[in-house]
Amino acid sequence: MIITTYEHASDFLARARADLERNEVLNGLPLGITLRLQHPSERIEAPYLATVEEEGQMIVAAVMTPPFRLIVTSNQTEDFGKAPSLLIHNLREQGWPVPGVMGPASLSDLFAQTWSSLTGEASHLRTQERLFELTEVNAPRPGPGSLRLATPDDTALVVSWIKAFQEEALHLSLSEDEAQAWARTRIGRGEVSLWVLPDEAIVSLVATTRPVSRVISIAPVYTPPELRGHGYASRAVAALSQHLLDSGWQHCSLFTDLSNPTSNSIYPQVGYRPVCDFHEYDFLH
Repeated sequence: MIITTYEHASDFLARARADLERNEVLNGLPLGITLRLQHPSERIEAPYLATVEEEGQMIVAAVMTPPFRLIVTSNQTEDFGKAPSLLIHNLREQGWPVPGVMGPASLSDLFAQTWSSLTGEASHLRTQERLFELTEVNAPRPGPGSLRLATPDDTALVVSWIKAFQEEALHLSLSEDEAQAWARTRIGRGEVSLWVLPDEAIVSLVATTRPVSRVISIAPVYTPPELRGHGYASRAVAALSQHLLDSGWQHCSLFTDLSNPTSNSIYPQVGYRPVCDFHEYDFLH
């Protein structure tokens, strides 16, 4: 097996994009990240980008944008060979701090086990997620409201809700400046939509992210706790998914946290089908 690292996202994509797009839904996370990395304004700190090949076939690809976890992916479901150990040796030789790993369950499990074996550091399974895809919308039960794009006038609300989402779903705290930057950027790109009732009350937020070639992802989805249980998020996701399909996207994808039974039940009802489970580990340095 041979490992190759890449200084620039464009070089990584020149080698890996065609292989990753063979299963674009599965590989949408690293693809979407590296496509965005091609724009210098997106990041200041250099990413870690690598492929592991055997006899010209790409076995594993890896992407890390510090301070976030390493993302590993593969079109194979097993038999990753020495790819995890090659990546780990390379990361440590180059002095990269690795806070954890995320990827399809079989690959991320093996990577975490190999990391602990080679480094002596414990790994902790932080989150179990499920990747879903949709190609046709099942209309949810009718209810009040409609979807509209967020505007700069909605920035304060979006800031408040994205901070709440990050805290609740990801256990991360966004600063006011980080949340403001997120809201301004995503609203400016037309990526944030709101579910609005006939009385103009805004009750749910849904956004798009990581457009690739045929697949676009939906994240985040957020309804304040006091407004849940009325089907607002279901209708918002269904409406946005239908709009994306009508706009020419062939697939929509999204992740759910397997510890959240609500999200894992509502998305299949509007047409999302499970693709693969993903595991996210923290490394305990």
